[in-house]
Amino acid sequence: MRKYFLILSLIIVAHNSFGQVVVDSSLLLSQKDIQWWKGAKFGLFIHFGLYSVLGQGEWAMFERRMDTSEYGKLKDSFTVSKFSGKNWVDVAKQAGCKYMVVTSRHHDGFSLFNTSFGNYNSMNTPAKKDLIKEYVDAAHNAGMKVGIYYSPLDWRYPGFFFPDLYYSNALEMKKQTYTQVRELLSNYGKIDILWYDGGEDSWLGFAGLMWDGGKGWYTRGMDKPYRGKFSWEPIKLNTMVRELQPKVVINPRSGWMGDFNTQEVRLRGRENRPWELCTNLSNAAWGWTPSAKDNMMTLDSCIRLLVAVVCQDGNLLLNVGPKADGEIEPAQVQRLKEMGDFLSKYGESIYNTRGGVWDANWGGTTFTDNEIYVHVLRVPTNGRIILPSVSKKITSVKYLGTNVNVGFKQSEGDIVLDGISNKENKTDIILKATLK
Repeated sequence: MRKYFLILSLIIVAHNSFGQVVVDSSLLLSQKDIQWWKGAKFGLFIHFGLYSVLGQGEWAMFERRMDTSEYGKLKDSFTVSKFSGKNWVDVAKQAGCKYMVVTSRHHDGFSLFNTSFGNYNSMNTPAKKDLIKEYVDAAHNAGMKVGIYYSPLDWRYPGFFFPDLYYSNALEMKKQTYTQVRELLSNYGKIDILWYDGGEDSWLGFAGLMWDGGKGWYTRGMDKPYRGKFSWEPIKLNTMVRELQPKVVINPRSGWMGDFNTQEVRLRGRENRPWELCTNLSNAAWGWTPSAKDNMMTLDSCIRLLVAVVCQDGNLLLNVGPKADGEIEPAQVQRLKEMGDFLSKYGESIYNTRGGVWDANWGGTTFTDNEIYVHVLRVPTNGRIILPSVSKKITSVKYLGTNVNVGFKQSEGDIVLDGISNKENKTDIILKATLK
């Protein structure tokens, strides 16, 4: 966050990379209540909706300027014949993920759950299913932490694009948000994560088409907040959320600061509060496209990204977009299983650790009270790595999972690790230093 403006004693308006947000520390979870999330490190993101039928990504309706009624006809093809909440959860567990986040409704306004607000939802399709219920039930049964994505904005509403000109319509969109968030947090048991998207004021008016007699038509710009009379009232919204689910972890994209910061697609690096990077397994849209299976990150890239995030004390939320029938691409499932194989061997150096040193030249460290894990992504030519000193005494340094020792010298000034090699050509050479 770059700038703060004081309002009363607790409420602040702040700027971050996703626009203006309101900070109210009274709504934050305690360190104890967010600790599980900070220790989870790795989650599976799933984007699925009507857009999956088109196979052109989750922004297809907007980018193609599709008439809302024509786009709505995709409901007739929404059969999700291969959807299984259990299968989705099984994929996440095999990947070594500790939590999931699934889109309940994206910006196109179509809901994957049984809602009282209109009939634009999966219950009114050939599928006749509440997909969110099936997913949540499966996650609960498997001991998987449950996250729900929800978009307050809705492209079907003129009031989103022109909130002052269509103020009553914008209020109806707001009513939809409050109604549906209440339903999602009331009807499905315990929800662990609420992941908003697009609720910040910078989105309202979608950068604001404006007219000025001197310069003609122009846009406000996404870097400037909307300043009209409409408001999502994010403190009111999230106060309701806290009343319904007191322990739910909330992201910052409702217009309130949230319990953690969000980075998207590109890793920006360590932050001074809990943070998460969400990105795609495929170099494609978040929703399914036919090219997704051919544009996946390599296993090497996935491991390196996870290590870079965790060594900088963040979480990684890795996305897949299931096909129109609800099945996750087999090639993506295989890549996720490969991540799970890595974590089944070396997960102790990832889960429930804190980020330590990060050096883009060679890698970084994670740590617990009694261990330091050194993730060597590139072995220095001299086989030596120098780390900051620690107060506890190091009793041994070994390659993780072996009894092979690594030479070390510990002094008040630093720790020198010597003779590091990569004879097996691994992506990540992990050293475990045991502390006394």
